[in-house]
Amino acid sequence: MELNYIVKSKEYSTVRQIIKNEFNISSRLVSKLKLNKKILLNQSPIYLDKKICIGDCISCNLDINEESKGIIPTKMDLNILYEDDAYIVLTKPVNIPIHPSYENFENSLANGVEYYFKTNNIKRKIHIVNRLDKNTSGLVVIAKNEYIQENLAIQMKKEYFVKKYIAIVERNSRRKRRNNR
Repeated sequence: MELNYIVKSKEYSTVRQIIKNEFNISSRLVSKLKLNKKILLNQSPIYLDKKICIGDCISCNLDINEESKGIIPTKMDLNILYEDDAYIVLTKPVNIPIHPSYENFENSLANGVEYYFKTNNIKRKIHIVNRLDKNTSGLVVIAKNEYIQENLAIQMKKEYFVKKYIAIVERNSRRKRRNNR
């Protein structure tokens, strides 16, 4: 996944200004992109305070090969509803936690997704966007890069990305009657 910006005016004078104002990339991710030479000016790696000219193309390649550390790949049936280069949406069943823990070191949704990523040669770290309790089933969005996770988290805070819950309630039709004595 790549972000591109063509300079059309003298509004910005450096690559850093475009990265901050047009791409809205966090400082942490900017550091990671710089380290991996993924920020380009006219298809060449550069430093962020490089002066720019009208017609220049600034690109950020967000495809950084990463792996989730400490997550043991575990084969499990995943109900994937949607997937593209940016994220994957799947249904989390009841009684499966999102993350591995002391009690569920190999039996979490993240373990299943890690297995899926490895099996399909997807060299991405698991970036959980929304969480559900262990006892709750529902949709979970997993971003395939840090930029998508950050932007979806911002959308959730601004309530553009909205979660809705549906509850199924069952009531026993035989009510106990009180003695009227």
